[in-house]
Amino acid sequence: MGTTGIIFKRELAAYFSTPLAYVFIVIFLIMNGIATFDLGGFYQRGQADLQPFFNFHPWLYLFMIPALAMGLWADERKTGTIELLLTLPIQLHEAVIGKFLAAWALSGSALLLTFPLWLTVNYLGEPDNGVILAAYIGSWLMAGGFLAIGSCMSALTRNAVIAFILTAAICFLFVVSGSPIVMNAFTGWAPQTLIDAVATLSFLTHFEAISKGVLDIRDLLFFAAAIVAWLLASAVVIEIKKAN
Repeated sequence: MGTTGIIFKRELAAYFSTPLAYVFIVIFLIMNGIATFDLGGFYQRGQADLQPFFNFHPWLYLFMIPALAMGLWADERKTGTIELLLTLPIQLHEAVIGKFLAAWALSGSALLLTFPLWLTVNYLGEPDNGVILAAYIGSWLMAGGFLAIGSCMSALTRNAVIAFILTAAICFLFVVSGSPIVMNAFTGWAPQTLIDAVATLSFLTHFEAISKGVLDIRDLLFFAAAIVAWLLASAVVIEIKKAN
């Protein structure tokens, strides 16, 4: 097992050695239940699919994922353990990736525990399970994108609350960047190239495309590139902070 794997196991074990992981999972499941059955009108729609369930994920992640990511580096910096961590014989990118993967695995575990909903729609009707599987993949990728942003914001400060607010704000911008309101704000003065670039950055647009069952390589690459870019930014921020 490489160093990244050791850090991953250490961080994942740390999550489950405290109430954090269990509280996160329970709140995630409760919020999904409320969004699906109450706000989404699951039974009233009369359709055997999980569209109401996935429709709320971008907005649910705006609060849940920053809460998970805010302590990734802020807590290490606040307690002073980041100095100890960085003096160990490990590469910085191994620490960044290991900590990110542990948080991503926790969010994935919470997502997997919603499988009774999948069983329910199969019991009630004949859903397109391929579409549902694609939506699960898209949801997990989007959570990874949010977490990578959270990792960078957490590296910026030792205050976890500030990291939470910064992460939620930036994730919100990435969610709504392709919405008509934002596009209209650019229309009329900005060049079309800039408008297209802003629209391309929308997490919501790429997630909605995947959740329809279309696993377009461009959407998958978008989330992969976003995760890599923000993790690289995390490493750069940590390196700068260490130099200071």
